[in-house]
Amino acid sequence: MISIELLLDPVTEARIRDDWARLERAGMSSLGAHRSESNRPHITLVVRPSLDEHVTIRSGERMPLAVALAELIVFAHDDRGVLAWRIELSDELRELHAGVHRALPSGADAPHTAPGEWTPHVTLARRLRLDTLAEARALVGPPITGTGVALRRWDSVAKSVTPL
Repeated sequence: MISIELLLDPVTEARIRDDWARLERAGMSSLGAHRSESNRPHITLVVRPSLDEHVTIRSGERMPLAVALAELIVFAHDDRGVLAWRIELSDELRELHAGVHRALPSGADAPHTAPGEWTPHVTLARRLRLDTLAEARALVGPPITGTGVALRRWDSVAKSVTPL
């Protein structure tokens, strides 16, 4: 799978990493457990099975872009779920998402990233046991506002990152 992701400013990224660390120290699911250099807090704009690596996306004029962590949300699956910060969908963020999609040829977008179906979020934990949700929520810091500062292309098969 290929994704295009909005990266966050250093202060906001550090704050999300602190949330990851608190969850991890409590023995809960956390993205902090993934030690790869490519594992960074981000907002996914597009996910597709394939995407030409030479696609050009001109986003510089939109950066930096205000990003508000609104509240915690859960995408539940049976007795587990994804814990994430829901990102407030501002006009600027909506336009960035639409602009990225306009810059790409048509393709098989993952439903959660397709225009009209997108839920902007920053993931804190995957496969979190739902019976620990109250404890997990108590460990995470309060909402903050930061900025989106850059785009990257992530290739999950090649495990490669390309700045856009």
